[in-house]
Amino acid sequence: MTVENVRNSFLEFFQQHEHQLVSSAPLVPAEDQTLLFTNAGMNQFKEVILENNARNYSRAVTVQKCMRVSGKHNDLDTVGRSPWHHTFFEMLGNFSFGDYSKETAISLAWSLLTEIWALPPERLHATIFRGSKDVPRDDKALECWTRLLPLNRIAELGVAENFWAMGDTGPCGPCSEMYYHLGDHHPCTATPCRGTACDCNRYIEIWNFVFVEFDRQVDGSLKKLSSPSIDTGMGLERITAVLQG
Repeated sequence: MTVENVRNSFLEFFQQHEHQLVSSAPLVPAEDQTLLFTNAGMNQFKEVILENNARNYSRAVTVQKCMRVSGKHNDLDTVGRSPWHHTFFEMLGNFSFGDYSKETAISLAWSLLTEIWALPPERLHATIFRGSKDVPRDDKALECWTRLLPLNRIAELGVAENFWAMGDTGPCGPCSEMYYHLGDHHPCTATPCRGTACDCNRYIEIWNFVFVEFDRQVDGSLKKLSSPSIDTGMGLERITAVLQG
């Protein structure tokens, strides 16, 4: 599959599931002074997620042009050392603004990956948020994944890996990630390999589901949103590389 094939099939799939196609926001965000460059698909929906604005749709799909060269999400030092990171990339994303559940988000992703793109299900793994002193374990995400994966392919990780935040303040929440097992023939210095928690190249993150349930305040406290949103992101170039083998 080519990049164009993957981009088009992603958009078509989610449009068939009643998502509104929304154009990529400008790479240099004119209306958000907190960002130098757009670094995620959800940037243009920030005020919608925070319930300060409304759109005439509750589901959206985008292919967002992104750069991660500064701030909280900075991949600049990783580029060149990692075979999976670019300074500029396109992010595939589907969004729910108080519409569907975690179960629907995970089910849609599973259907696209295994039925449309025909990735072997036995190579897919998932992670969930194991909880912290402020936020409990994401039991609902765990319940959803256990319908699709055996427990030995679901990892529970902490705040650093599985609690997403746009910045020091603003939208945040537990996340769940999908990984693809590239194979044990790739070298790993850990004994044994730590699977999805390892920094070797045996497992590659392909899709991130952020369950935006909170608005972090200036004092660090978490304000619960009355209408949680779901923000997902998947690197177009990365998933194309996986699909191409």
